Amino acid sequence: MSLVTLLPFIVLIGAMFLMTRSAKKKQQAAAQMRNDMQPGTGVRTIGGMYATVKEIQDDTVLLEVAPGVHAIYAKNAIGAVLDDAEYNRIVHGDDELDAEGTVVPDDASSLTAGEPTEADAADNDAKIDLGKKAEATAPEEAEVKGSEVKDAKADGEGDAK
Repeated sequence: MSLVTLLPFIVLIGAMFLMTRSAKKKQQAAAQMRNDMQPGTGVRTIGGMYATVKEIQDDTVLLEVAPGVHAIYAKNAIGAVLDDAEYNRIVHGDDELDAEGTVVPDDASSLTAGEPTEADAADNDAKIDLGKKAEATAPEEAEVKGSEVKDAKADGEGDAK
């Protein structure tokens, strides 16, 4: 066997090794995060619920989801351990983030409330009217169509329900 025939297998084995290695690193980082939890810290579960850690057991965590409401969760259900500032901002609505003069409007009307420009006028003229319009027919065609309708009504086919 030559090296050329073994090369695809070597590349495949190397790719598999790298993928499993990165997955193991992520699992170890998540386990370390869960082991670093302390009572009193804020957490987010994998379901998206925010709570405060009250007690930590070997495989379970006692969380306070509301004042006086406690629930027991598996440690693996903890998705993220939050720092105090972030937890208070999310749960209690504390706005410690300073926008430094940045003003965001409540609606988009202030973004479009200007005088129309020539480009806007050209855009309005270029718009296509998709409404239904009455068809203008020549007088000769109208007479022919009218006589066909009269003939159809005479045969009993017109306006039949």
